[in-house]
Amino acid sequence: MDERDVRLLKAIADLGTGSPEKLHEATDIPVSTIHYRLNNLKDDGVIENDLYDIDLEAFGLGVTVVVEVLADYSGSYEEVGNKLLEIEGVTQLYFTMGETDFIVVAHLADSDRVERLISDFEATPEVERTNSTFVISSMRDSHRALQSYTLETLLDELGIED
Repeated sequence: MDERDVRLLKAIADLGTGSPEKLHEATDIPVSTIHYRLNNLKDDGVIENDLYDIDLEAFGLGVTVVVEVLADYSGSYEEVGNKLLEIEGVTQLYFTMGETDFIVVAHLADSDRVERLISDFEATPEVERTNSTFVISSMRDSHRALQSYTLETLLDELGIED
């Protein structure tokens, strides 16, 4: 990966699109080069998909809940995690260190669905207890981590020369 690849990935994160024409406008990299580099980044596994982002609130899943899950299990954490992932509405799951075993993020339609989610967690034998937090307002909700960096910082952190 070089400086042009980082510029492309940063532009994709900032613009929310992989359109070669829009990326060309933002980076001045020729469209043919953009196609070539995007294909290489896909082949290398750096770019995972071509999915469109969905505004979950506009779609009807406007209630976001962050749940800490404390579990008691003798097997692997993957087994418990897979049980939690089977619960509808769970969009993110993190195995963590410390008192909390898992952090779950769920996007739901309404408070009735929150009650169902917590009931489903509590019905999981390994779950000892949960601590739920309703999100009042999203300050940033993005899967585009590169948005939170400047291009210069990314190049510096990755050890890539301009």
